[in-house]
Amino acid sequence: MAKLLIVAAAALLDGDGRVLIARRPSGKSLAGLWEFPGGKLNEGETPEGALVRELKEELGIDADAACLAPIAFASFAGPEFHLLMPLFALRKWKGVVQPLEADALAWVRPASFADYDI
Repeated sequence: MAKLLIVAAAALLDGDGRVLIARRPSGKSLAGLWEFPGGKLNEGETPEGALVRELKEELGIDADAACLAPIAFASFAGPEFHLLMPLFALRKWKGVVQPLEADALAWVRPASFADYDI
């Protein structure tokens, strides 16, 4: 049986209805593809706790776990692991979003997601 890998992700929404996506940097798996910010849960960590930590590390922002609203999830069976990804919406945070780990960031209207390799 494949190992279960849980990765939490956040869809940051701005006041204009755009969503933040980040481009994976070279040297990482799936480099060049766009994704929602987030990452793997550490041992004993909740998805919300992981996102608070990951958003600080990846974007330099402070998020409150109480502001993360679950909106969807993805489930994918791969050869080495089964990926489960809860997706949360975040509309409020402190600080200025910066690409601390991504090659680039883009604020995109959901109707334009097809224009990006996500």
